[in-house]
Amino acid sequence: MTLPQPNRLKLRREFQAVYHKGFRRSGRYLTLRGLPNFSSPKDSTQGMPINEGKLPTQIGISISQKVSKKAVVRNRIKRQIRAIFRQLLPRLSPGWQLVVVVRPGAEACEYGHFLRELEQLLVEAEVLSGH
Repeated sequence: MTLPQPNRLKLRREFQAVYHKGFRRSGRYLTLRGLPNFSSPKDSTQGMPINEGKLPTQIGISISQKVSKKAVVRNRIKRQIRAIFRQLLPRLSPGWQLVVVVRPGAEACEYGHFLRELEQLLVEAEVLSGH
């Protein structure tokens, strides 16, 4: 399964904006980059902002061949990170653009370790609701 369509960060310029204008929080195996995205989409019929001026949080995952030369390993890590975000999506504050960069050495990590590290990074960045 993938992330819902509105929660995906896809375009190169969106990734570049997060890299250049956003903040960075680093862990041992993951780096979280984030940028508040509070530009409000307009409803074409009413001219009113949708979702009270906040877009849904958009998430992108970046993993290079430095992590592993094998695409199978890189894809497994991406699937695990997407599964974690599907689990955390209801707790994420709206209006953020997030990019998770996987660091070398992460191929030895298990799902539980990714979950703990990503939760910790999201709490440090104050992106998780209630934290």
